[in-house]
Amino acid sequence: MKLKATAKSIKHAASIIKKGGLVAFPTETVYGLGADALNPRAVAKIFEIKKRPAFDPLIVHIAEMEWLHKLTRQVDKKALILIKKFWPGPLTLVLLKSSLVPDIVTAGLDTVAVRMPAHPVARQLIKFSQTPIAAPSANLFGCLSPTTATHVEKQLGKKIDLILDAGKCSVGVESTVLSLVGGKPVLLRPGGLPVEEIEKAIGKVVRHVYWQASKSKNKKIQSPGQLPSHYSPRTPMKLIKSLEQIPFSNDTGVLLFKKPAIKIKVGVVEILSEKGDLTEAAANLFSALHRLDDAGVKIIYAERIPAVGLGSAIMDRLQRASFKE
Repeated sequence: MKLKATAKSIKHAASIIKKGGLVAFPTETVYGLGADALNPRAVAKIFEIKKRPAFDPLIVHIAEMEWLHKLTRQVDKKALILIKKFWPGPLTLVLLKSSLVPDIVTAGLDTVAVRMPAHPVARQLIKFSQTPIAAPSANLFGCLSPTTATHVEKQLGKKIDLILDAGKCSVGVESTVLSLVGGKPVLLRPGGLPVEEIEKAIGKVVRHVYWQASKSKNKKIQSPGQLPSHYSPRTPMKLIKSLEQIPFSNDTGVLLFKKPAIKIKVGVVEILSEKGDLTEAAANLFSALHRLDDAGVKIIYAERIPAVGLGSAIMDRLQRASFKE
């Protein structure tokens, strides 16, 4: 069932969460599939419905700071600086977890990923539920992330109890995930908050080649979004360096960063931002990929994007969407 996100429907959604059910809800990044983070049975339903592997930990969403201290063992100075500057917002912090957090949420890790979403519907839902909400993206595992309620409905349909519809997500890519466990801050996933902004606040952050970091079968997943193949359309996708690499065919779909100087004679063309604005491009990324995936083309060619600011998050998603074992 899909309902417009009103005060009445949000309270109804909270009652579902309290009873151990699943609710898809909007955040500023993407739509999340939420369950009571302190209820292992409810959280297990997330893994079952999404077909998500149990080794992939979830992000816990909170609406008030008191929950952060209940869920974690230590909140250091750098964490407090980032929280003051960027919460609520698209930043997830990985910290040492308390015994309150069920192991199923963290995939048995000694850490927990926590964020405070900025979307008012998400915040209200968490407050009315009176519990932290564990919520990955509201899609089938590995598939395109949902930035509208329709995207959720298309992938999960009647498998979940309720979808709260509040229109399109404003940021459009998942949150930035930063580990503050150990000596140095480590970027585990680029996302809706550019790492450059984080470094302005707390200094140097260790950056890995995020999506390649998980190629090793022996490497433990430390946070959501670290698998090499992820965020993928059903249609095969290939990254290109120049428009000359695109074969002109009606069976071809093309994803461009900005308006091209030449006409592209293919079946479908999606432009992320006419003027090449990275914020606009990020907000439009998954919706454009959903449209290309539904267009019936045989292959999608995606133009590379400058990997600075939000461009790093966009390129991360495009690289993993086109990754082949």
